Amino acid sequence: MTYQVLFVCLGNICRSPSAENIMNHLVQQRGLSDRIQCDSAGTSSYHIGSSPDRRMAAAARQRGIELLGQARQLTADDLDAFDLILAMDRENYRDICALDVSQRHHAKVKLMCEFCQHHTDRDVPDPYYGGAEGFNYVIDLLLDACEGLLDHILTLDPATSDSAS
Repeated sequence: MTYQVLFVCLGNICRSPSAENIMNHLVQQRGLSDRIQCDSAGTSSYHIGSSPDRRMAAAARQRGIELLGQARQLTADDLDAFDLILAMDRENYRDICALDVSQRHHAKVKLMCEFCQHHTDRDVPDPYYGGAEGFNYVIDLLLDACEGLLDHILTLDPATSDSAS
């Protein structure tokens, strides 16, 4: 059984594709690619089909992570398809929950920063209108949160961590 994780931000070109690719990098490092699958989406339709933001990609590349993928919009079907849905900020969280009209999936929607081990941020800030330091900070914040998230997933399903030992 593959554990499905979805990362969600506003436009799906900065924060959520970064989280997706960072998580894929960590999952691959631990040999868990066959057990944990990641994707990302945006709550808006602003950037559908676009590649990750070049400034975000440059910040990730400095840490040895390539940002792959194309922006897509979150759908109601995603709420059924994924085991865990991670919102980058509280506005994204509200938008995801608003899409869940049945309220059956609220329990699997979490804020990304809930999994930070070192940072105390409550939201992953949107670096889109800022300078390079904002993109670098978001990558560092997401690296921290993804490490904590991976540890959390491994505690949920001991079978997932079989190949990690």
